[in-house]
Amino acid sequence: MRLTYAGIADRTPWDQAGIILPSYDAEATARRTVEAPVWAHFGVGNIFRVFLGGIADQLLSRGAMDRGITCVECYDGEVVDRIYRPYDNLGLSVILHADGREEKRVLGSMCEAIKAAPEEPAQMERLREVFRAESLQLVSFTITEKGYALTNTAGAYFGAVRADLDNGPDAARTAMGIVTAMLWARFRAGGTPLALVSMDNCSQNGSRLRASVLQVAQAWRERSFVGEDFLAWVGDEGRVAFPWTMIDKITPRPSEAVAERLEALGLEGMEPIVTGKQTYIAPFVNAEGPQYLVIEDSFPNGRPPLELAGVYMTDRATVNKSERMKVTACLNPIHSALGPFGCLLGFTLFSDQMRDADSLRLAHAVGEEGMDTVPDPGILSPRAFLEECLNERFPNPYLGDTVQRLVTDISQGVGVRFGETVKAYQAKYGSAERLRAIPLAIAGWLRYLLAVDDQGDTYELSPDPMNAELQAILADVRADDPATLTGQLKLILSDNGLFGVNLYEAGIGEQIETLFRQMLAGPGSVRRTLHEARF
Repeated sequence: MRLTYAGIADRTPWDQAGIILPSYDAEATARRTVEAPVWAHFGVGNIFRVFLGGIADQLLSRGAMDRGITCVECYDGEVVDRIYRPYDNLGLSVILHADGREEKRVLGSMCEAIKAAPEEPAQMERLREVFRAESLQLVSFTITEKGYALTNTAGAYFGAVRADLDNGPDAARTAMGIVTAMLWARFRAGGTPLALVSMDNCSQNGSRLRASVLQVAQAWRERSFVGEDFLAWVGDEGRVAFPWTMIDKITPRPSEAVAERLEALGLEGMEPIVTGKQTYIAPFVNAEGPQYLVIEDSFPNGRPPLELAGVYMTDRATVNKSERMKVTACLNPIHSALGPFGCLLGFTLFSDQMRDADSLRLAHAVGEEGMDTVPDPGILSPRAFLEECLNERFPNPYLGDTVQRLVTDISQGVGVRFGETVKAYQAKYGSAERLRAIPLAIAGWLRYLLAVDDQGDTYELSPDPMNAELQAILADVRADDPATLTGQLKLILSDNGLFGVNLYEAGIGEQIETLFRQMLAGPGSVRRTLHEARF
């Protein structure tokens, strides 16, 4: 059994293996998609394939769409070469339920894979064709928060971004440069309206994407690569819309155990791979069942009927409340609070850590602190969402989510996941000093950065763009000597760019320093600090 068009032609072995195949003609769908694309997506990793690919698969199965998604990768072309093309762009969704059931389905909704790589001019020209198509209605993104960043915390352009600004649309290499260059191609082809839809976990993601695109376009206007008319077109949300969204589905790295079970059923070539750019991916995607997608309904060239696949289509204010509910209170803050402690205490699986009494107490406390100021979006209940996370989703032993994944790029999220609640407490109470769990979570993250666990053993930090910078600040701090803490944290905790607020001015900087110092007393001090915390 091979995951290809030819391989799924004989449905019998797939039926016997309990794997659902597309009810539509996947190959014919791909041809129609290439001829007249409707939906393109940048960032074609795991969550895209299982969630958005799954949404498109549902719509195709219902006859509500007749074309799938054009998949665009601008960071790691190896994914296209090794995971998309050898499998005819088919994907295998494996939903891992908390009761041990596995729901397996072949997705035929990912219909073309393009590498947005300047060193492959034919691929770039194909991408321009996609953007020039009047049929194209939306371009969505899961490129992580890093993909939208143009500058470092000091406000200086990254080198690759500076090169894009100086060299213009034809030589763009960064995600935002390539997207803006494709918009330039669409504008020159007549300027048919379009929606650019960020689905990344960052606050007001649509505005962040829009700001980056406009910044690139403005720089190109100043350098005479584009005209004022293009800048006006991109800036008109009646023509180029940037809807806000909230997306939620826990999607761990591919599981070796799942791969083995698939191969035992007769599937070939299911082994997970790690690319040269450290992308963990496989022909299948394993994920939890619960999922939420809330989208601002702003699509100037029309859109697929996404609501038929369970997507909440609503207004911007409701999206913002939903996103704040998830990212600042009910889910992401708990991930970011427990992940560092999980690494320090020797856990690998997050579900195992959720059975640790001290960690579970912290999880509940972080959630409750967020609930004190969380807005109610109306379409979702914050209390019910939090309880589902704590009691059903996080403890799922079959999901295989790791604490190491939870701390990947954590520096990029602390400002939203913790800083927003800190600011909300300031607004509500005049100070955030009554917070107890969030200061401990921040202290735990900083202690994690020392890369020495609670037994005194070293470990490797998960990837994060600020690891080197933050570790340099903490270079003289030792995990077994509180006296080595001599003010190093002040540079971090007062960084408005990192947390969105000066934590000393918010009233919790000194508390974080005290908790951090307590965790520098050698082996066992992290566990003791966590256990003795009073919430």
